[in-house]
Amino acid sequence: MGGARVAGWVAAGLALGAGACYCVYRLARGRGGRRQRLRPSRSAEDLTNGSYDDVLNAEQLQKLLYLLESTEDPVIIERALVTLGNSAAFSANQVIIRELGGIPIVGSKINSPNHSIKEKALNALNNLSVNVENQIKIKIYINQVCEDVFSGPLNSAVQLAGLRLLTNMTVTNDHQHLLSSYITDLFHVLLTGHGPTKVQVLKLLLNLSENPAMTEGLLGAQVDSSFLSLYDGHVAKEILLRVLTLFQNINNCLQKEGRLAVQPPFTKGSLFFLLYGEECAQKMRALLYHPDAEVKEKVTIIPES
Repeated sequence: MGGARVAGWVAAGLALGAGACYCVYRLARGRGGRRQRLRPSRSAEDLTNGSYDDVLNAEQLQKLLYLLESTEDPVIIERALVTLGNSAAFSANQVIIRELGGIPIVGSKINSPNHSIKEKALNALNNLSVNVENQIKIKIYINQVCEDVFSGPLNSAVQLAGLRLLTNMTVTNDHQHLLSSYITDLFHVLLTGHGPTKVQVLKLLLNLSENPAMTEGLLGAQVDSSFLSLYDGHVAKEILLRVLTLFQNINNCLQKEGRLAVQPPFTKGSLFFLLYGEECAQKMRALLYHPDAEVKEKVTIIPES
């Protein structure tokens, strides 16, 4: 390997170690092909506030990935992941990072025992997952992400970051089946988590509920009866509308398959028995008198079973 390339990586490493990750973002800019020298950022705020005015090029991203792969310094790792995550918000960089082999490098960091590093890695993968081709490489991490989401601390930053990534990965039907064995866990987190966690789980469940191939798995999931409390009139609108849409989507999928007239072989305690039982029917009738017009409109779309 050439001495000039090694020197460039070392220089970038020193800059990050000195609290100047933003330097990597500004590296090699000059006009007429001339490279600017590394210079320290004005403050540590530059590392986290995302107020960058340039898109990283392939050379800069390659140096950043090398640092991420070669260093064991948790401070440098975290700053590099933040910069990569910010860079991956640009569609061009989503492609470049994949072509540079960066997805496995970022993905390896979700196994870090450092929760902050794990969170930043999940955030970076989340931005990278917007690209459909990137999802093909990211899908190998879905099982690990699910384990972290459902076994880690409730309402933690890691849990929310993992849920956001899973939500992005299930926007299309391609990888939804990889979550089939975790549906009951999703409902558990929905019922035990606080507001932001509930909303994120519902976004994920809504993705699954639009796919007829996932309907049986959703309806067969064992769900605590407290789930029906989400259909009470006093529930926050952003949650109530989503649980109503969940019911609507499942109902639509059953109608498409002609299964509403035939009771599938679901066990008691399953989501099927909750949604199509008398208690839920009573709650739906009560919601017809909800003061919010959007809620009432949503209820009228769902026929009473």
